[in-house]
Amino acid sequence: KSLETLDIRMKAHCENATRVSDFLAGQRKVTRVLYPFRPDHPQHNLARAQMEGGGGVVAFEVEGGKKAAFKLANALGLVDISNNLGDAKSLITHPETTTHQKLTPEARAVLGVTPGLLRLSVGLEDAGDICDDLEQALKVA
Repeated sequence: KSLETLDIRMKAHCENATRVSDFLAGQRKVTRVLYPFRPDHPQHNLARAQMEGGGGVVAFEVEGGKKAAFKLANALGLVDISNNLGDAKSLITHPETTTHQKLTPEARAVLGVTPGLLRLSVGLEDAGDICDDLEQALKVA
């Protein structure tokens, strides 16, 4: 039954993720944003050639490493912390301590998984509300 609305939901995920990635790129405490439809993404041209939208996941790094990343995640009110991404609700995870925890520090470094990296699965909430939540959490981080 959910396949009936998949197209419209994915368009909304992509639009929201684009807005959120642009917002994050303008934040002082954010040192890196990875979203394939941003021109500064290393595979931007490939993504544009192959995809209609950039997807719903935005990775970003905050200065201050793991401590700051955890502070930010814990300060979020709208966005939930989860190891599973890809829901209608916005979710955030810390890859170094979840999905990539079994890799050596050297292997994580090769992949760009730093202590301050967070992965945000942007949901269907209002993009402005998601950005507001991130903004207030960045003040704490």
